[in-house]
Amino acid sequence: MAEFKILQREAAGFARRGQLMTAHGVVETPCFMPVGTKATVKGLTPRQLTEEVQAQIILANTYHLFLRPGPELIKKLGGVHKFMGWSGPLLTDSGGFQVFSLSALRRIEEGGVTFRSPIDGSSHQLSPESSIAIQEALGADIIMAFDECTPHPATPEQALDSLELTARWAERSKTARKRPDNLLFGIVQGSVYPELRKLSLEKTVDVGFDGYALGGLSVGEGQQVMYDVVREFGPLLPELTPRYLMGVGTPEDLLVAVAAGLDMFDCVMPTRNARNGMYFTRRGPLTIKQARFREDQGPIDNKCDCYTCRNFSRAYLRHLFVSKEILSSVLATIHNLYFYNQLMADMRSTLEAGRFQQFKKSFLTAYKESDL
Repeated sequence: MAEFKILQREAAGFARRGQLMTAHGVVETPCFMPVGTKATVKGLTPRQLTEEVQAQIILANTYHLFLRPGPELIKKLGGVHKFMGWSGPLLTDSGGFQVFSLSALRRIEEGGVTFRSPIDGSSHQLSPESSIAIQEALGADIIMAFDECTPHPATPEQALDSLELTARWAERSKTARKRPDNLLFGIVQGSVYPELRKLSLEKTVDVGFDGYALGGLSVGEGQQVMYDVVREFGPLLPELTPRYLMGVGTPEDLLVAVAAGLDMFDCVMPTRNARNGMYFTRRGPLTIKQARFREDQGPIDNKCDCYTCRNFSRAYLRHLFVSKEILSSVLATIHNLYFYNQLMADMRSTLEAGRFQQFKKSFLTAYKESDL
């Protein structure tokens, strides 16, 4: 069974530095998890993830792998680690968010969610029991309880019904667990309502999990509302377990969330934006297609040590993007994921040195500059 250790706590705040031990290695926290939806982080090989991006742990998607190629095939071929050639820690989500966001004609009942596949229109059901069975067949190190992602906006009555269903599904998810070699995380819902978030937290903790996640955020509620929830409930998640903020976010979001005591993060933003020609830099986002970069011989970020910045100019990267070359997405993804992982490494080192708040302030000040 994995173990979580807190190595350093911020003296006058909630941020903390930790280590999460799993069957496939140690994860230094706070950490960012690149999203490998279909057992691949788009555009990168596992070797690039390890050597160029310095990823510690990645995330795969239960919903998508359930629909194609199927958990039975992946299990037969040695589990998702062997299937995709990834030897490090891996987390799978439960499929609840994807049912909410991608599936047409879904029907939510006590037993689970019936939905039609966006691939071929076939009908399927996900339940707490089947979600856990799929994740265990995939062989993930961290698996998630099946939840209903509360939509936004939702009335208090709708949010209450949703969180209570998620709580009942949490109990069933824990009961369905068979493998002793993974961690099972519970998910706190409750929409934007503090009293409902508190109720969901109490119900989830009562079930008892190896880690806890804040879910149902970054679904349209607005940045300030999200920050209010994170700042209030991040520190209230059980202290001696990993705390996971799902589906968030920008570099600013990560700094705010780490300051609130969160440990783990995932988001498609660095990879999706890379494919659209947007690079993250220490002075804010850079859109490479702009004509002003046509003859620019400098790197994307002159303080970045990633493979892309060490070897290629803005002019060349712009050429790749406007020419619609595959290499454009590869090099941009390497840079953006390296940037995110380096940001997390900087947070870990400044936490160890007692300088996290100073780092947070200086980073956010520089990130708002525009002279790229």
